[in-house]
Amino acid sequence: MSESRTGAKVERLPLARYTTLGVGGESEVWFVSTHEQLAEAMEQPYRILGGGSNLVISDEGVPERVIRLSGPFAERDLEPDPTLSGDTEIVTGWVGGGVPLPGLVRALQKLGLSNLEGTVGIPGQVGGSVWMNAGTRFGEMFDGLHTIEIATPDGVKQVTPADLNWGYRNSGIPRNHIVTRVRLKLKRGTPGEVQARMDAADHARKGQPKNKTPGCAFKNPTLPGGQKVSAGLLIDQAGLKGTRVGNAMIAPEHANFIVNLGGATAADVHALLEVIREKVGVPMELEYELWPERPELSQAQTAELR
Repeated sequence: MSESRTGAKVERLPLARYTTLGVGGESEVWFVSTHEQLAEAMEQPYRILGGGSNLVISDEGVPERVIRLSGPFAERDLEPDPTLSGDTEIVTGWVGGGVPLPGLVRALQKLGLSNLEGTVGIPGQVGGSVWMNAGTRFGEMFDGLHTIEIATPDGVKQVTPADLNWGYRNSGIPRNHIVTRVRLKLKRGTPGEVQARMDAADHARKGQPKNKTPGCAFKNPTLPGGQKVSAGLLIDQAGLKGTRVGNAMIAPEHANFIVNLGGATAADVHALLEVIREKVGVPMELEYELWPERPELSQAQTAELR
């Protein structure tokens, strides 16, 4: 391990250890804990790696620097800001982009603070979860955001959700921008009330696989006429549950999940995505991030319905 001129820790490491799928080759990783270190890391081509969910990294790794938020960027202040909080709603102090989302959701439940319980079970970090507006049908990250601090190639800025063109699995934040911190906007309640809503969301996830997985593979597509349909249902109807390439498999429990049975490679996962593209006749957009990008797998296809 070495240090950059601003004190960032730099080391070549296998990225598989930082992903929920458990695949990814070796790359140069920068551990940054200050805005100065982050600005230095962003001087050359870079990628930001948070909790490693929703991500499939090439077996060869990536040529760019890989940035990990650490130190103060991985800390949280959940105390209400008295100048912004009221009787029924609070605005917290800053929560770092490197804070694990599951631990944050549990901490909010113990405090009886609501708005993010719909994200229960999502394994990412706050920054990445905000960047893609992660969520479930019970809620999403933008339900609980007041202010977002973003590092850009031109400096650091603060925005509100109203400043962004956000929507389903999309924050409107450009790809080369990094969510460093957020302030949360939360409703006051009781721990029991928040737990009940978390239990409802968690119950709906019981059919999801327990093996290593990036999460849902495809976004739910919209059919001609405006009807949104389950991607998992379409893959299931194509008879693909349990399909296996190498040690990667389309999960028998839920067809919109690809799992690592142990020793899977990114190439195995890419091959399964191609199988799904071939067999499912509905244009679908990949929910995973692929490093490096593969547009032929990521973008919604234009095939007609079969």
